[in-house]
Amino acid sequence: MLKDLIGTLGDIVWGPPMLILLVGTGIFLSLRLKFMQFSQLPYALKLAFSKNQDDQSEGDISHFAALMTALAATIGTGNIAGVATAVIFGGPGAVFWMWVTAIFGMATKYAEAILAVKYRTIDARGEMAGGPMYYIEKGLGWKWLGVLFALFASFAAFGIGNMVQSNSVALAVQESTGLTPWITGIILMIFTGLVLLGGIKSIGKVTSYLVPLMAVFYVLGGLIIIFLNLDKVPGALGLIFGNAFTGQAAVGGALGAVIRYGVARGVFSNEAGLGSAPIAAAAAKTDMPGRQALVSMTGTFLDTIVVASITGIVLVMSGLYAGVDLSNPQAAELTVRAFEQFLPNIGQWIVSIGIILFAYSTILGWAYYGEKSFEYLFGAKSVFFYRLVFTIAVFIGTTFELKTVWDIADVLNGMMAVPNLIGLLGLSGIVVAETKRFQEQRKLELEKQTSTFSG
Repeated sequence: MLKDLIGTLGDIVWGPPMLILLVGTGIFLSLRLKFMQFSQLPYALKLAFSKNQDDQSEGDISHFAALMTALAATIGTGNIAGVATAVIFGGPGAVFWMWVTAIFGMATKYAEAILAVKYRTIDARGEMAGGPMYYIEKGLGWKWLGVLFALFASFAAFGIGNMVQSNSVALAVQESTGLTPWITGIILMIFTGLVLLGGIKSIGKVTSYLVPLMAVFYVLGGLIIIFLNLDKVPGALGLIFGNAFTGQAAVGGALGAVIRYGVARGVFSNEAGLGSAPIAAAAAKTDMPGRQALVSMTGTFLDTIVVASITGIVLVMSGLYAGVDLSNPQAAELTVRAFEQFLPNIGQWIVSIGIILFAYSTILGWAYYGEKSFEYLFGAKSVFFYRLVFTIAVFIGTTFELKTVWDIADVLNGMMAVPNLIGLLGLSGIVVAETKRFQEQRKLELEKQTSTFSG
């Protein structure tokens, strides 16, 4: 009964209106920003990974640490189990719609971050606090809508950023080593609690080391498979592009199901539009909102266009998705088997270790999102309670059935996205104005560099 209710809610929340609102907001912002996600991407990547971080400006952590905290939350099991779920239920074409979501999502992520920094404040603990609840309240003047976002985000963190992650880790570890899920749950719970006690600076420090390590490890493994099987790549890409418009979804509904699962899993992967990443962006040390916004934008590119694409291509190349039991999809295990098919005795470890690192970092990132949302609602003194409950939920997640956990996460994600998207559309004029202000500053910086070089 509960499973059916959650499934029905998921179908309603992620129906055509939500997909149109999500992608439509990205398209609208892309047009207003003149598709700057393409023209500014090289500079944004340079800024994100530059050694000369802006450490003198107001904020708690560096550009890089803020990006890594956001990436810690986004590069999670959505890139492994989430992509597999999209391919299982939506077919290979779902990967294409994940790409579409990411391209327009880059503009959405940029807008979220620029507003988060502009409207951020300092909380009772002396830390930066920002995100959709603040820019909705201060920018639109609709505190009630900001409260709704914070409420949904506080609970959504337990799904997308907690139980889904620990659940996937437990199943992957059991598949590779035979270890009982509850033992994995206890270990994850302990390591989560140890880091959360240190707050955002502790989270930023851990993710700054963990995220680059885990991303390079997993991406290299996937690229090795792709380059060793280049003859299969054209066929896989053909299936992805062909199926995207013809629609051969396993669950029926043809093209509609392909798009629904592609967009839903794309959003789950990169979180553009959910309003989560700007909470981390607000903590960054930056002189102008536009600078951190460009850094935040790269997160969507790295997460979906790079990491999730590798998973999708390897899965389609393997062909294993076609024979999966839809009543018990075991998405993470499918990715393990796909990698193992191409790299026997090695592939399963690439995915299993990747899932563990991805999921753990995601739990840390979303713990911060959840506590900041909870703090907005109940004050700074409530943070310790939230961290405690959040840590315990890590263990609980390992005991749930995967399908139920994913469905709950889908519903909560959709509910938190709506207030955020309303805020982005309502404040799009502010986004454009701040972008122009930053571009003028950037022009002055370039002129100064040119005159210095000439002199």
